[in-house]
Amino acid sequence: MIAVIDYDVGNLFSLQASLSALSVDSVLTGDPEVIHRADGIILPGVGAFGDAADKLEQYGLKDCLRSEAASGKMMLGICLGMQLLFEESEEYGRHEGLGLLKGKVRSLREAIQNPEAIVPHMGWNELETARKDELTGGLPEHPFVYFVHSYYADECEDSLVAYAEYEGVKVPGIVRRENVVGMQFHPEKSGSVGLALLKAFADMCGRKE
Repeated sequence: MIAVIDYDVGNLFSLQASLSALSVDSVLTGDPEVIHRADGIILPGVGAFGDAADKLEQYGLKDCLRSEAASGKMMLGICLGMQLLFEESEEYGRHEGLGLLKGKVRSLREAIQNPEAIVPHMGWNELETARKDELTGGLPEHPFVYFVHSYYADECEDSLVAYAEYEGVKVPGIVRRENVVGMQFHPEKSGSVGLALLKAFADMCGRKE
């Protein structure tokens, strides 16, 4: 069973629908006990980093997620959920993340040289491989996924698995350090490619060491 973290940040219907279509058992929860019993964790999220980090603190989930990650349990952060895995964000001030991955979250607008470029980055982009990983092993050539974001992870080369080029910026699309995985795009909105990635993650959660 996979615990999808409910902390009042984002619409979770499409993610749960995708997991259901894959016949993956999941539960929407903010209960640390349920999270502890789960085989894996998905941390979704949309909105502002600071607000989301405050919600995790408010519901006692920061320490819970850090503890579960330290135990070796598979964890996937999606969109804002991926950004929360990093050390800090510069979105509307400085905000501390979970610190499970090295790197900082920075403004995409400030990184793009073209002042006429559209931010947020919204739409389909091709993923380019940075290094081989079992998560992406089953993907087709030239996989496209759906992004919606205005901030991106930086200084995270040691965890980078795949990226997309947007207006001259190398946007990390998939990051991973051992059991901690992040996807900046929305796999639940990325068609067969996104479903394949969710299935690969779920299969990794189901393994018993």
